[in-house]
Amino acid sequence: MGIKENLNQIHEQINQAALKWGRKSSDINLIAVSKRQSQEKIQAALDAGHRLFGENKVQEAILHWRDIKPLYPDLKLHLIGALQTNKIKDALAIFDVIETIDREKLARKLGNELKVQGRSIPCFIQINIGEEEQKSGISPQELPDFLEFCQNDCSLDIRGLMCIPPADEPATMYFALLQKMAHEHNLPELSMGMSSDFEKAISLGATYIRVGTGIFGSRES
Repeated sequence: MGIKENLNQIHEQINQAALKWGRKSSDINLIAVSKRQSQEKIQAALDAGHRLFGENKVQEAILHWRDIKPLYPDLKLHLIGALQTNKIKDALAIFDVIETIDREKLARKLGNELKVQGRSIPCFIQINIGEEEQKSGISPQELPDFLEFCQNDCSLDIRGLMCIPPADEPATMYFALLQKMAHEHNLPELSMGMSSDFEKAISLGATYIRVGTGIFGSRES
């Protein structure tokens, strides 16, 4: 199948999962993860009418989107990979949402730069939901203090939480934990679920799901 057909199939799966769990499919947003994908595949998704994309690296996002983004006023781009503090200005020039706030230094510098620019953009806090050493994100128990710091000290517009569950364990328990944490802190958005498990994430309140290979096929090396 082509990219248009893949998108249609995933939207149908979203619709079915939303129906099953008593949710509105319009509340579930599909982020097409375009990291390490060719311009031709990205353009095919745009030609199919898709307008929400995610990138892991600032520099790659600039290469993919610098020339294309101005042509699509309704296009939204999420940063779903780690953000280095020295890339904040570049990130703010291309991204509409940052999903990976995960440390005080980043939150403070991002807040300062947004203040200088007179802007505010939606942000998510990344939770290291499985507390894995190799992954970014704050630990679940750090959320109350870190959320307060981001909102009160840095004036960040924190809309929700984001996580990547451990690859070798059932994702459902981690999605349920993230849902509980968001509910406890009155955060309306949840970015969780990828190609292999997004239907489970929908059952537990995901408002953004991140799908790459399910739309574009295998990534370029």
